[in-house]
Amino acid sequence: MKKYLFFLFVLAVFNACAQTAPKMDFEKYNPPSTLVVPEHKLAKAKFPFIDVHNHQFGMPDMDLGKLITDMDKLNMKVMVNLSGQSGESLKRSVANVKQNYPKRFIVFANVDFKGVGDEGWGEKAAKQLEEDVKNGANGLKIYKSLGFSVNDIKGKRVTVDDARLDLVWKKAGELKIPVIIHTADPKPFWSPMDENNERWMELATHAGRKRSDTDPAPWDTLIAEQHRLFKKHPKTTFIAAHFGWYPNDLEKLGKLLDEMPNVVVEFGAVIAELGRQPRMAKQFFTTYQDRILFGKDSWVPEEYATYFRVLETEDEYFPYHKKYHAFWAMYGMGLPDAILKKIYYKNALRIIPNIDKTQFPD
Repeated sequence: MKKYLFFLFVLAVFNACAQTAPKMDFEKYNPPSTLVVPEHKLAKAKFPFIDVHNHQFGMPDMDLGKLITDMDKLNMKVMVNLSGQSGESLKRSVANVKQNYPKRFIVFANVDFKGVGDEGWGEKAAKQLEEDVKNGANGLKIYKSLGFSVNDIKGKRVTVDDARLDLVWKKAGELKIPVIIHTADPKPFWSPMDENNERWMELATHAGRKRSDTDPAPWDTLIAEQHRLFKKHPKTTFIAAHFGWYPNDLEKLGKLLDEMPNVVVEFGAVIAELGRQPRMAKQFFTTYQDRILFGKDSWVPEEYATYFRVLETEDEYFPYHKKYHAFWAMYGMGLPDAILKKIYYKNALRIIPNIDKTQFPD
C-alpha cells in the first residue's frame, strides 16, 4: 500500500510539473551547452576558396555587386554557379559575369532532358553542350531529377545510366569539362518515419522529401545506376555531389573512389555528417586529399561558418546551423594547411577549366 501511495504521489508531482512547464516543440528546445571548452568561431576561411556547388538562378539579370561583397567577407574568390541552364540564358549569364566580375564566377550548363527517346536526341543534346561550352560554360550540372522525375517520350523513368544519354557524357569527356551530378538523396529518406530514423525531424518538417521504393525507385537502385554511369565513362570526370550520399560511411566511399579514379566528391549540405566523426573524417580527408572539393549548395552566407570551423579548428561540441537537419553537435577536424589549400582551391583549379589562378597563393 505504501509503495502504491508513493507512486501516486510521484505521478501527481510529475503531472503538476508538466502542467506548469512552458510549452515548446523540439525545434525550439535548443539550450546552449554549459560545456566550457576553447572556441574558435570563424567568419571567413583561412585561405581563399572556390565554392563548386552554388545556385544563382537569376544570374542573367543579377546585380552581382552585392554577391561579391558577401563573397569577400567569406574569402570566397570564385563561385561556381551550377544553374547556368543552356542556350540564350547561359549566354546572358556569361555575358553578365564577363562584363562585371570576369574572375569571380564560373558557370555550368544544364541538360534539357525533354524528348529522350526521340530519334537523334543524344546527338542534339551533345551538340548543345558543345555550343554551351563555346559560349562560356566550364562544366555540366545534372540535377537529381535524372533518376527521379525525368521520363522518356513513352512516360518511362529515364535511369541515370540510360544508354540514350551516353553521347552527352562522352562529349563532356572530349571537351574536358567535369560533370557534377546529384543522384538520389540521403538513404534515411527511404526509411520508415519512426523512432529509428535520424532524419525524422527533417521529413516531418519537409514532407516532400520522403521517398519510397516506388517513389521513384529504391535508393540502392538509384545509387547503383550512378556508379554504373561512372564506370561506363572512365574518360569523363564526375563530381559526385554531397559525397555521393556516403558521408556517413566513409570507408565505403573510400572503396568506391578506389574503384573509380575518374570520380571526385564535394561535401555540399553534408558537413553535419563529417562534423560528428572528426577522427574518421580527418583520416578520409588525409587519404583522399586530392579528390575532395569545397561545396556548400545553398547560398546562405552565415552558414559557411560551420564549414570553416569543422575544417579548420579542433573545437569540440559546437552547434550545427539547422537543428531539423542535424540535431547533434559538431567537432572540428583541424586539417593541416597543405590539405586545406587543396580542399579550398587547388583541387578545383585542377578539375574545373578556366578559373583565374592568379587569385590564389602558390
